[in-house]
Amino acid sequence: MSNFRLRLDRISSATRNANLPREVIVGPQIIAKEGYILAVRVLNDKTVYNVIEDVTGRQIKVREGDIVAGVLGRRRALKGYAGDVPESIQVGDTIQILNQGGIIGKCRSQVPDLGPPFDCEVLGAIQRLPEGGDRVGVPASILEGAVPPATTLNDNIPPVVFVAGSAMNSGKTVACIQTVRFLSRAGLKVAACKLTGVSLRRDTLAMEDAGAIAAISFNDTGVATTYAGAAVTSAKGIFNHLATLSPDVIVAELGDGILGEYGVAEILEDAELAEAAQACVVCAPDQVAAWGAQRLFADRFTRVPIDVISGPVTDALVGREYIAKNLGLAAANAVLEPERLAELVLEALKLESLKHQTPRPAVTGLEELPEHED
Repeated sequence: MSNFRLRLDRISSATRNANLPREVIVGPQIIAKEGYILAVRVLNDKTVYNVIEDVTGRQIKVREGDIVAGVLGRRRALKGYAGDVPESIQVGDTIQILNQGGIIGKCRSQVPDLGPPFDCEVLGAIQRLPEGGDRVGVPASILEGAVPPATTLNDNIPPVVFVAGSAMNSGKTVACIQTVRFLSRAGLKVAACKLTGVSLRRDTLAMEDAGAIAAISFNDTGVATTYAGAAVTSAKGIFNHLATLSPDVIVAELGDGILGEYGVAEILEDAELAEAAQACVVCAPDQVAAWGAQRLFADRFTRVPIDVISGPVTDALVGREYIAKNLGLAAANAVLEPERLAELVLEALKLESLKHQTPRPAVTGLEELPEHED
Protein backbone atom coordinates (compact mmCIF):
# COMPACT_ATOMS: atom_id res chain seq x y z
CA MET A 1 0.00 0.00 0.00
CA SER A 2 1.40 3.41 -0.98
CA ASN A 3 0.75 6.93 0.24
CA PHE A 4 -2.45 8.64 -0.84
CA ARG A 5 -4.12 12.02 -0.59
CA LEU A 6 -7.09 12.45 1.76
CA ARG A 7 -9.43 15.29 2.74
CA LEU A 8 -10.13 15.59 6.48
CA ASP A 9 -13.63 16.31 7.76
CA ARG A 10 -12.52 17.05 11.32
CA ILE A 11 -9.10 18.22 12.54
CA SER A 12 -9.04 17.73 16.30
CA SER A 13 -7.54 20.35 18.62
CA ALA A 14 -4.98 17.86 19.93
CA THR A 15 -3.20 18.07 16.55
CA ARG A 16 -2.76 21.85 16.56
CA ASN A 17 1.03 21.91 16.94
CA ALA A 18 1.28 20.21 13.54
CA ASN A 19 -0.82 22.89 11.73
CA LEU A 20 -2.48 20.33 9.47
CA PRO A 21 -4.07 21.42 6.19
CA ARG A 22 -7.50 20.11 5.21
CA GLU A 23 -5.95 17.90 2.53
CA VAL A 24 -3.19 15.62 3.79
CA ILE A 25 -0.97 12.79 2.61
CA VAL A 26 -1.57 9.53 4.47
CA GLY A 27 0.84 6.59 4.60
CA PRO A 28 0.70 2.99 5.85
CA GLN A 29 3.76 3.12 8.12
CA ILE A 30 2.30 3.83 11.56
CA ILE A 31 4.39 4.60 14.65
CA ALA A 32 2.34 3.33 17.59
CA LYS A 33 3.50 5.93 20.11
CA GLU A 34 1.84 8.77 21.94
CA GLY A 35 1.76 12.04 20.01
CA TYR A 36 1.66 10.65 16.47
CA ILE A 37 -1.22 11.76 14.28
CA LEU A 38 -3.48 9.33 12.42
CA ALA A 39 -6.36 9.67 9.98
CA VAL A 40 -9.33 7.55 11.04
CA ARG A 41 -12.86 6.96 9.72
CA VAL A 42 -15.70 7.05 12.27
CA LEU A 43 -17.74 3.83 12.20
CA ASN A 44 -20.78 4.67 14.34
CA ASP A 45 -23.10 7.45 15.44
CA LYS A 46 -23.63 8.60 19.04
CA THR A 47 -26.27 10.74 20.73
CA VAL A 48 -24.11 11.74 23.73
CA TYR A 49 -20.44 12.73 23.93
CA ASN A 50 -20.57 13.03 20.15
CA VAL A 51 -18.44 16.10 19.39
CA ILE A 52 -14.82 16.85 18.53
CA GLU A 53 -13.12 20.10 19.48
CA ASP A 54 -11.37 21.51 16.43
CA VAL A 55 -8.17 23.56 16.37
CA THR A 56 -10.12 26.82 16.87
CA GLY A 57 -11.80 25.48 20.01
CA ARG A 58 -15.20 24.95 18.39
CA GLN A 59 -17.06 21.77 19.26
CA ILE A 60 -18.36 20.05 16.13
CA LYS A 61 -20.61 17.01 15.91
CA VAL A 62 -19.07 13.83 14.58
CA ARG A 63 -21.03 11.37 12.47
CA GLU A 64 -20.52 7.96 10.96
CA GLY A 65 -18.23 8.21 7.93
CA ASP A 66 -16.38 11.36 9.05
CA ILE A 67 -12.62 11.38 8.47
CA VAL A 68 -10.91 12.65 11.62
CA ALA A 69 -7.29 13.60 12.40
CA GLY A 70 -6.57 12.37 15.92
CA VAL A 71 -3.54 11.99 18.17
CA LEU A 72 -2.46 8.72 19.72
CA GLY A 73 -2.55 8.91 23.50
CA ARG A 74 -3.71 7.39 26.75
CA ARG A 75 -6.52 8.46 29.04
CA ARG A 76 -7.24 7.64 32.66
CA ALA A 77 -10.43 9.54 33.49
CA LEU A 78 -12.43 8.72 36.62
CA LYS A 79 -15.63 9.90 34.91
CA GLY A 80 -14.76 9.21 31.28
CA TYR A 81 -13.10 6.71 29.00
CA ALA A 82 -9.84 4.99 29.86
CA GLY A 83 -7.56 3.69 27.15
CA ASP A 84 -4.02 3.20 25.90
CA VAL A 85 -1.92 3.31 22.74
CA PRO A 86 -1.81 -0.25 21.33
CA GLU A 87 1.61 -1.86 21.00
CA SER A 88 1.15 -1.97 17.23
CA ILE A 89 -1.35 -0.42 14.81
CA GLN A 90 -2.06 -1.42 11.24
CA VAL A 91 -4.20 0.15 8.54
CA GLY A 92 -7.70 -1.29 8.93
CA ASP A 93 -7.49 -1.73 12.72
CA THR A 94 -10.29 -0.42 14.92
CA ILE A 95 -9.47 2.06 17.68
CA GLN A 96 -11.58 4.56 19.63
CA ILE A 97 -11.83 8.30 20.21
CA LEU A 98 -11.09 8.71 23.93
CA ASN A 99 -11.90 12.39 24.47
CA GLN A 100 -13.34 15.46 22.77
CA GLY A 101 -9.88 16.84 22.04
CA GLY A 102 -9.23 14.00 19.62
CA ILE A 103 -7.05 11.63 21.62
CA ILE A 104 -7.33 8.16 20.05
CA GLY A 105 -6.33 4.72 21.30
CA LYS A 106 -7.73 1.39 22.45
CA CYS A 107 -10.55 1.96 24.95
CA ARG A 108 -10.27 -0.27 28.03
CA SER A 109 -13.09 1.14 30.15
CA GLN A 110 -16.19 3.29 29.77
CA VAL A 111 -18.75 4.92 32.08
CA PRO A 112 -22.55 4.49 31.78
CA ASP A 113 -23.38 8.16 31.17
CA LEU A 114 -21.26 8.39 28.01
CA GLY A 115 -22.06 5.03 26.43
CA PRO A 116 -19.54 3.29 24.16
CA PRO A 117 -16.99 5.56 22.46
CA PHE A 118 -16.74 6.24 18.74
CA ASP A 119 -15.17 3.27 16.94
CA CYS A 120 -12.81 4.28 14.14
CA GLU A 121 -11.11 2.50 11.26
CA VAL A 122 -7.43 3.38 10.98
CA LEU A 123 -6.70 4.80 7.50
CA GLY A 124 -3.02 5.55 8.05
CA ALA A 125 -0.44 7.95 9.45
CA ILE A 126 -0.72 11.58 8.38
CA GLN A 127 2.55 12.66 6.76
CA ARG A 128 4.58 15.81 7.31
CA LEU A 129 6.27 17.08 4.16
CA PRO A 130 9.60 18.86 4.78
CA GLU A 131 10.10 22.37 3.40
CA GLY A 132 11.82 22.19 0.00
CA GLY A 133 14.43 19.61 -0.94
CA ASP A 134 13.42 16.04 -0.19
CA ARG A 135 9.62 15.81 -0.38
CA VAL A 136 9.41 12.35 1.18
CA GLY A 137 6.91 12.56 4.03
CA VAL A 138 7.49 11.42 7.61
CA PRO A 139 4.79 10.60 10.19
CA ALA A 140 3.45 13.81 11.73
CA SER A 141 3.38 14.32 15.50
CA ILE A 142 2.50 17.03 18.00
CA LEU A 143 6.17 17.39 18.92
CA GLU A 144 6.47 19.67 15.88
CA GLY A 145 6.72 23.29 16.99
CA ALA A 146 6.26 22.33 20.64
CA VAL A 147 7.33 24.37 23.65
CA PRO A 148 10.43 22.51 24.89
CA PRO A 149 10.09 20.63 28.19
CA ALA A 150 12.66 21.42 30.87
CA THR A 151 14.36 19.67 33.76
CA THR A 152 14.93 22.90 35.70
CA LEU A 153 13.17 26.24 36.07
CA ASN A 154 14.77 29.45 34.88
CA ASP A 155 15.56 32.20 37.36
CA ASN A 156 12.85 34.60 36.19
CA ILE A 157 9.72 32.59 37.13
CA PRO A 158 7.05 34.88 38.65
CA PRO A 159 4.88 33.79 41.60
CA VAL A 160 2.63 30.84 40.68
CA VAL A 161 -0.91 30.06 41.85
CA PHE A 162 -1.75 26.36 41.83
CA VAL A 163 -5.43 25.43 41.41
CA ALA A 164 -5.87 21.75 42.25
CA GLY A 165 -8.85 19.56 43.05
CA SER A 166 -9.91 16.31 44.67
CA ALA A 167 -11.20 14.91 41.37
CA MET A 168 -12.60 15.77 37.93
CA ASN A 169 -15.42 18.31 37.88
CA SER A 170 -14.61 19.66 41.34
CA GLY A 171 -14.68 23.32 40.26
CA LYS A 172 -11.02 23.84 39.31
CA THR A 173 -11.57 25.53 35.96
CA VAL A 174 -14.19 27.96 37.29
CA ALA A 175 -11.89 28.86 40.19
CA CYS A 176 -9.00 29.28 37.77
CA ILE A 177 -10.99 31.49 35.39
CA GLN A 178 -12.29 33.72 38.19
CA THR A 179 -8.83 34.05 39.70
CA VAL A 180 -7.44 35.10 36.33
CA ARG A 181 -10.31 37.53 35.80
CA PHE A 182 -10.05 39.35 39.11
CA LEU A 183 -6.26 39.40 39.28
CA SER A 184 -6.30 40.95 35.80
CA ARG A 185 -8.86 43.51 36.95
CA ALA A 186 -6.50 44.38 39.80
CA GLY A 187 -4.00 45.48 37.18
CA LEU A 188 -1.78 42.42 37.24
CA LYS A 189 -0.33 40.92 34.10
CA VAL A 190 -1.58 37.32 34.37
CA ALA A 191 -0.42 34.30 32.39
CA ALA A 192 -2.29 31.02 32.73
CA CYS A 193 -1.82 27.36 31.96
CA LYS A 194 -3.16 23.85 32.43
CA LEU A 195 -0.39 21.54 33.60
CA THR A 196 -2.05 18.12 33.69
CA GLY A 197 -4.92 16.20 32.13
CA VAL A 198 -5.93 15.04 28.67
CA SER A 199 -5.66 17.28 25.63
CA LEU A 200 -8.48 19.83 25.21
CA ARG A 201 -8.22 23.49 24.30
CA ARG A 202 -11.46 24.76 25.86
CA ASP A 203 -10.04 25.58 29.28
CA THR A 204 -7.05 27.61 28.08
CA LEU A 205 -9.29 29.58 25.72
CA ALA A 206 -11.56 30.41 28.67
CA MET A 207 -8.50 31.63 30.60
CA GLU A 208 -7.62 33.97 27.74
CA ASP A 209 -11.21 35.21 27.61
CA ALA A 210 -10.93 35.99 31.34
CA GLY A 211 -7.96 38.29 30.72
CA ALA A 212 -4.84 36.13 30.62
CA ILE A 213 -2.13 37.57 28.37
CA ALA A 214 -1.41 34.00 27.27
CA ALA A 215 -2.70 30.55 28.18
CA ILE A 216 -1.12 27.26 27.15
CA SER A 217 -1.25 23.63 28.22
CA PHE A 218 0.86 20.48 28.29
CA ASN A 219 -0.42 19.82 24.76
CA ASP A 220 1.72 22.77 23.63
CA THR A 221 4.79 20.88 24.89
CA GLY A 222 3.98 17.92 22.63
CA VAL A 223 2.28 15.85 25.34
CA ALA A 224 -1.10 14.33 24.46
CA THR A 225 -1.91 13.24 28.02
CA THR A 226 0.19 13.86 31.10
CA TYR A 227 1.48 11.07 33.32
CA ALA A 228 4.05 10.54 36.05
CA GLY A 229 7.41 10.91 34.37
CA ALA A 230 6.31 13.61 31.92
CA ALA A 231 4.23 16.03 33.99
CA VAL A 232 7.12 17.75 35.79
CA THR A 233 9.29 18.43 32.73
CA SER A 234 6.25 19.63 30.80
CA ALA A 235 5.23 21.97 33.65
CA LYS A 236 8.72 23.43 33.92
CA GLY A 237 8.82 24.00 30.17
CA ILE A 238 5.46 25.80 30.36
CA PHE A 239 6.60 28.05 33.22
CA ASN A 240 9.88 28.89 31.46
CA HIS A 241 7.99 29.78 28.29
CA LEU A 242 5.36 31.93 30.02
CA ALA A 243 8.07 33.72 32.01
CA THR A 244 9.47 35.13 28.74
CA LEU A 245 6.27 37.23 28.54
CA SER A 246 7.15 38.90 31.88
CA PRO A 247 3.84 38.26 33.68
CA ASP A 248 3.31 39.37 37.28
CA VAL A 249 1.79 36.00 38.16
CA ILE A 250 1.05 32.61 36.59
CA VAL A 251 -2.23 30.84 37.39
CA ALA A 252 -1.78 27.10 36.84
CA GLU A 253 -4.62 24.59 36.81
CA LEU A 254 -3.76 21.00 37.76
CA GLY A 255 -6.27 18.96 35.80
CA ASP A 256 -7.70 15.72 37.23
CA GLY A 257 -7.59 14.85 40.92
CA ILE A 258 -4.70 15.04 43.32
CA LEU A 259 -4.47 11.23 43.39
CA GLY A 260 -5.21 10.62 39.70
CA GLU A 261 -2.82 9.13 37.14
CA TYR A 262 -2.00 12.34 35.27
CA GLY A 263 1.01 13.37 37.39
CA VAL A 264 -0.53 15.95 39.75
CA ALA A 265 1.15 14.39 42.79
CA GLU A 266 4.49 14.39 40.99
CA ILE A 267 4.19 18.15 40.40
CA LEU A 268 3.17 18.89 44.00
CA GLU A 269 6.14 16.87 45.30
CA ASP A 270 8.74 18.51 43.05
CA ALA A 271 10.91 20.88 45.09
CA GLU A 272 11.39 23.49 42.33
CA LEU A 273 7.73 23.65 41.34
CA ALA A 274 6.63 23.74 44.98
CA GLU A 275 8.96 26.66 45.64
CA ALA A 276 7.50 28.54 42.66
CA ALA A 277 3.96 28.06 43.99
CA GLN A 278 3.27 31.03 46.24
CA ALA A 279 -0.47 30.32 46.55
CA CYS A 280 -2.62 27.20 46.35
CA VAL A 281 -6.38 26.88 45.80
CA VAL A 282 -7.89 23.43 46.29
CA CYS A 283 -11.38 22.59 45.01
CA ALA A 284 -13.60 19.87 46.47
CA PRO A 285 -17.22 18.76 45.99
CA ASP A 286 -18.03 18.04 49.66
CA GLN A 287 -16.70 18.00 53.22
CA VAL A 288 -15.15 14.53 52.97
CA ALA A 289 -13.16 15.53 49.89
CA ALA A 290 -12.08 18.79 51.52
CA TRP A 291 -10.98 16.90 54.65
CA GLY A 292 -9.07 14.35 52.55
CA ALA A 293 -7.33 17.07 50.56
CA GLN A 294 -6.32 18.87 53.74
CA ARG A 295 -4.82 15.66 55.15
CA LEU A 296 -2.96 14.87 51.91
CA PHE A 297 -1.37 18.30 51.75
CA ALA A 298 -0.48 18.23 55.45
CA ASP A 299 1.03 14.73 55.32
CA ARG A 300 2.39 14.35 51.77
CA PHE A 301 2.48 17.61 49.83
CA THR A 302 4.05 19.53 52.68
CA ARG A 303 5.90 21.99 50.46
CA VAL A 304 2.62 23.45 49.13
CA PRO A 305 0.28 24.60 51.92
CA ILE A 306 -3.38 25.18 51.05
CA ASP A 307 -4.40 28.85 51.15
CA VAL A 308 -8.09 28.53 50.27
CA ILE A 309 -10.71 25.85 49.62
CA SER A 310 -13.18 26.40 46.77
CA GLY A 311 -15.48 24.26 44.63
CA PRO A 312 -19.01 22.94 45.28
CA VAL A 313 -18.27 22.32 48.98
CA THR A 314 -18.38 26.12 49.36
CA ASP A 315 -21.72 26.56 47.57
CA ALA A 316 -23.59 26.69 50.88
CA LEU A 317 -22.77 28.32 54.21
CA VAL A 318 -22.65 24.94 55.96
CA GLY A 319 -19.69 23.87 53.83
CA ARG A 320 -17.81 27.12 54.29
CA GLU A 321 -18.34 26.97 58.05
CA TYR A 322 -17.10 23.37 58.18
CA ILE A 323 -13.91 24.33 56.36
CA ALA A 324 -13.24 27.27 58.69
CA LYS A 325 -14.11 25.50 61.96
CA ASN A 326 -12.89 21.96 61.33
CA LEU A 327 -10.03 22.41 58.87
CA GLY A 328 -8.83 25.84 59.90
CA LEU A 329 -8.72 27.00 56.28
CA ALA A 330 -10.22 29.91 54.37
CA ALA A 331 -13.12 29.16 52.02
CA ALA A 332 -14.34 31.13 49.00
CA ASN A 333 -16.88 30.20 46.35
CA ALA A 334 -15.66 31.04 42.84
CA VAL A 335 -19.16 31.84 41.54
CA LEU A 336 -20.74 33.58 44.53
CA GLU A 337 -17.70 35.45 45.87
CA PRO A 338 -14.98 35.55 43.22
CA GLU A 339 -13.51 38.79 44.55
CA ARG A 340 -12.97 37.19 47.96
CA LEU A 341 -11.25 34.26 46.27
CA ALA A 342 -8.92 36.64 44.45
CA GLU A 343 -8.28 38.62 47.65
CA LEU A 344 -7.21 35.45 49.46
CA VAL A 345 -4.90 34.57 46.57
CA LEU A 346 -3.40 38.08 46.60
CA GLU A 347 -2.88 37.80 50.35
CA ALA A 348 -0.98 34.55 49.87
CA LEU A 349 1.06 36.13 47.06
CA LYS A 350 1.71 39.21 49.22
CA LEU A 351 0.55 41.41 46.36
CA GLU A 352 -1.65 44.51 46.24
CA SER A 353 -5.28 44.18 47.29
CA LEU A 354 -8.25 44.46 44.98
CA LYS A 355 -9.92 46.97 47.29
CA HIS A 356 -8.63 50.01 45.43
CA GLN A 357 -10.38 48.87 42.26
CA THR A 358 -13.75 50.16 41.10
CA PRO A 359 -16.31 47.55 42.18
CA ARG A 360 -17.70 45.41 39.38
CA PRO A 361 -20.51 42.87 39.52
CA ALA A 362 -19.55 39.23 39.95
CA VAL A 363 -19.60 37.25 36.73
CA THR A 364 -22.72 35.13 36.43
CA GLY A 365 -23.39 32.05 34.35
CA LEU A 366 -20.19 30.21 35.29
CA GLU A 367 -22.24 27.71 37.23
CA GLU A 368 -23.70 26.69 33.86
CA LEU A 369 -20.36 25.89 32.24
CA PRO A 370 -20.24 22.39 30.75
CA GLU A 371 -18.36 19.76 32.65
CA HIS A 372 -14.65 19.98 31.94
CA GLU A 373 -12.44 17.12 30.91
CA ASP A 374 -9.24 16.36 32.76
